[in-house]
Amino acid sequence: MQKVISVVGARPNFIKISPILEELDKRKINNILVHTGQHYSSNMSDNFFKDLKIRQPEINLNAGSSNHARQTAEIMIGLEDVFIKEKPSIVIVVGDVNSTLAAAITASKLGIKIAHVEAGLRSFDFGMPEEINRALTDRISDYLFCTEKSGVENLKKEGVNAKKIFLVGNVMIDSIVKNIKKAGHSKIIEELGLKKTGENYCVLTAHRPENVDSEKNLKVLIDIIDGLQKIIKVICSVHPRTMEKIKEYGMEGKLKKMKNIVASEPIGYLDFLFLTKNAKFAVTDSGGLQEETSYLKIPCLTIRKNTERPATVEKGTNIVTGLDKKRVLEEVGRILKGNAKKGGRIDLWDGKAAERIVKIIESV
Repeated sequence: MQKVISVVGARPNFIKISPILEELDKRKINNILVHTGQHYSSNMSDNFFKDLKIRQPEINLNAGSSNHARQTAEIMIGLEDVFIKEKPSIVIVVGDVNSTLAAAITASKLGIKIAHVEAGLRSFDFGMPEEINRALTDRISDYLFCTEKSGVENLKKEGVNAKKIFLVGNVMIDSIVKNIKKAGHSKIIEELGLKKTGENYCVLTAHRPENVDSEKNLKVLIDIIDGLQKIIKVICSVHPRTMEKIKEYGMEGKLKKMKNIVASEPIGYLDFLFLTKNAKFAVTDSGGLQEETSYLKIPCLTIRKNTERPATVEKGTNIVTGLDKKRVLEEVGRILKGNAKKGGRIDLWDGKAAERIVKIIESV
């Protein structure tokens, strides 16, 4: 009988694993959820489990935050004990965080089959820690579940056996389909002090090292926020690492002087889904938000040099602007004049990706 272990560690993982766990349970497949504890605070972890109705993990490693090497190593040590004791037939890893790579390496060393959900995505920028995690995880995985056609093409170009590759769609979209109606009951608008009758606003998230670790780039980011808030209210969900860097570089004062910005600690899944669905546009360096906005037909400006999700640009609503204030404000001008990029349908983003994934896992 099959025994599946799913490993999660960070906020994007929780959104992706939720529909997979539901499908595993629906099919009565013996499965265990392991939380590495990479994201451990209430607003980065507990709130997402509550919103998405994910059962409490059977095992929590409580790894906590640290530098890349130490965090990855500690997760691997904890997972090795779990895998040896539980003897799973397959380990499911999702996304591209340190927990993803740590679980894949550990399972591979123990001869356990690995399924990578969200495989094949490439920015071709190895300055991104996530790109390293993606490429290495794909290299040692046995089942590669792709969200879009570019993932399939990338893996084939890298010499991966086509029999290992499956185009299944996007589990992020499964979570939206399941939760969009529930998100409509959110009270976040009132909680943030916005007008109940509706108010024009944009949402902004930024946490990538390339944007916040460099004092020079963080200054540009703050300038972009300043430019935005002069023309539209900005709801900024502030990642802990971003706030840490803002304080470190002494930029807190400039933010506080901005009158048209609502800065909040990380916002729960349902609340942020509601905010995104009703926003004029999003500005982000998050991969997941590029996908969510494309599905919701909300314009998205990606403040990065590249994206590993080209379908969001080719078929979705995403425009890659770079960390370029002039370009961002030009695109915002077009959006507010009614000339926003119109997105189309992306293949297999239909809310049934988890069903396809679990059917394949069940058959092996």
